[in-house]
Amino acid sequence: MLVHKAFKFRIYPTQQQIELIHKTIGCSRFVFNFFLAEQQKQDKYWKLCEEFVQQGILPSNEWKSSFFNKYDTIKQLPELKKHYPFLKEVDSISLQKSVEVLADSFSRFYKKQNKPPKFKSKKNPVQSYTTKFTNGNIEVLDKHIKLPKLGLVRFSKSREVIGRIMNATIRKSASDKYYISIMCETEVEALRKTSSSVGIDLGLKEFAILSDGNTYENPRFLHRLEDKLIKAQRTLSRRKIGSSNWRKQRIKVARLHEKITNARQDFLHKASTAIVKNHDIIGIEDLQVSQMLKKETHAKAISEVSWSTFRTMLEYKANWYGKLVIAVSKQYPSSQLCSSCGYQHKAVKQLNLRTWSCPECKTTHDRDRNASINIKRESQRLIAVGTTV
Repeated sequence: MLVHKAFKFRIYPTQQQIELIHKTIGCSRFVFNFFLAEQQKQDKYWKLCEEFVQQGILPSNEWKSSFFNKYDTIKQLPELKKHYPFLKEVDSISLQKSVEVLADSFSRFYKKQNKPPKFKSKKNPVQSYTTKFTNGNIEVLDKHIKLPKLGLVRFSKSREVIGRIMNATIRKSASDKYYISIMCETEVEALRKTSSSVGIDLGLKEFAILSDGNTYENPRFLHRLEDKLIKAQRTLSRRKIGSSNWRKQRIKVARLHEKITNARQDFLHKASTAIVKNHDIIGIEDLQVSQMLKKETHAKAISEVSWSTFRTMLEYKANWYGKLVIAVSKQYPSSQLCSSCGYQHKAVKQLNLRTWSCPECKTTHDRDRNASINIKRESQRLIAVGTTV
């Protein structure tokens, strides 16, 4: 099966290459914002024309579509370079890619999949640009990566890049480190079938409770470093913004955040990979995390465990390796149902009730383990009837 897979590495550009990376990021952002502003002007103009048509001031054939056209916009880049010569200094393909990213944002907006695109800011902690593979302009060597305009850039080669290179994204992190993500089209073989099904109940005390009895403890990476992070942020708040000491302290804070993020990502990848390898059918609750985050009492703890990211990893890995993830409806009372007799005990709605006995069959249940077993059974039922959420 052909899939798109990204290989991320840390790169170590020279000072001259760093300057060119910053220029390319700035020019890509400029092109994105320039054409976004032009499109907004057109939208206002054609909206006004539409009103005039409705009022009979203009004939109907004067009205045109205001949809963003990617190909016409890319053709305007040579003319734009004449007015802004600094655009000629950077990789031209990265400017085209910036237009394509804007076109994709508008396409999703027209389909009502997201909100309209916003202007990019140079104040964002993470800055990046993307360039496409054309005529061998991107090549992975032993200790270097060849990139357009930058030439050979030294990098940490932690694994082999497999597949046909499609594009590369160069990022500058908030901690002033530089990374490259190489997107490849590669062949992935399905994993062997295990004839095993599992239900997963996600929680806060334990991260994931599986119906087969396995449990993944919540590592609480933020909680472990929270005191150190608070102290570092307080020190940063006392520094004069823009001073050398402020910049040094800002990087310290950013590196603490980066350490927490990397540890969490590593844990989620390992847990999701292990589950996908060992089970063919994976049932998981269709949690509305964005709504749950609105509750202030648990918002911090919920955001720390990254349930949405974990589900995304499970889904794309299952798709890669020939497994199946079934989302059980949030309306399904997995915690209230007795996994032995099916009796619904509504008193289990109280979150502080961790163990309970079924009034019908007298079976004693652990709340989370019981829920995971019910999720497993419901996912199997959904497959049998051909209905999934």
